[in-house]
Amino acid sequence: MNNSISLGPETVVAITGASSGIGAALAEQLAERRVRLALCARRPGRLAEIAARVRSHGADVLDVVADVSIEEQAANFIEQTIKTFGGRLDVVVANAGRGHCAAVEDTSTEHIHSMFALNVYQLWYLLRPALPVMKAQRRGHIIAISSIVGKIAYPYNAAYVAAKHAAIGFIAALRTELVETGVEATVVCPSGVQTEWAQVTDSAPISELFAEGIARSRIIAQERNIPRAPLQRMMSASEVAQQIIAAIEMPPGRDIFTHEGSEELVALALGSRRAYEDAMLPLLLGMRQAYEARH
Repeated sequence: MNNSISLGPETVVAITGASSGIGAALAEQLAERRVRLALCARRPGRLAEIAARVRSHGADVLDVVADVSIEEQAANFIEQTIKTFGGRLDVVVANAGRGHCAAVEDTSTEHIHSMFALNVYQLWYLLRPALPVMKAQRRGHIIAISSIVGKIAYPYNAAYVAAKHAAIGFIAALRTELVETGVEATVVCPSGVQTEWAQVTDSAPISELFAEGIARSRIIAQERNIPRAPLQRMMSASEVAQQIIAAIEMPPGRDIFTHEGSEELVALALGSRRAYEDAMLPLLLGMRQAYEARH
């Protein structure tokens, strides 16, 4: 069955986390194709700004201020989308997400719940009202923005890593329910993206920990005469958005790894956690030094 979707004036796409980063970049690129857009985010000012930019491209836009970690608000966003656009819904992009930065023993119960509510539970909240419409249409595509850490792990963000693993498991299970329904589900696993995400993680900016850890890792690798940890180049939100659009138009039937080298790193970790840890050792030790120096 061909589950690809032609993006055009009749297509309805709902995007969460649309006020910045990947969500905003995706909204602008889809607007150039004149799709009908439903945009959702928590910050009214930022959402209004991106909605205005998207409308300037000639797209029909619904913007809804909502926190999709709250069931009623997430469901209301989807229900408003369906009502506004004549009962149709072609694509849902579950992009809203937030990380954290803390050792396991320093991670509060509140942060654990917060990480799962936004990064995992929103998938149920959004898709319970969306799936019946898509199944009735015999067409639709669900895109969940996870992360490379949904397959591997970095230290000092265990609750986020666990949540992104759960999101990938959710999509894998959902796909088994959608066989031959005409509805597709895809998970996207970016590595580092040039957005504000890493500066606004809970507890502390994880971008600073990574930057210091990388600097320390180079010294460690030199001192131990071992290779540096394999790292992927940062990508722009626009580059990732292009790959999401390609996945909608031509469903790949597999998880999408946006960054060169990330799929190979995942394969290493899945084959042997010890081999992965050995390859990443300079970075893991560098991040430990950086974290302990701050605490």
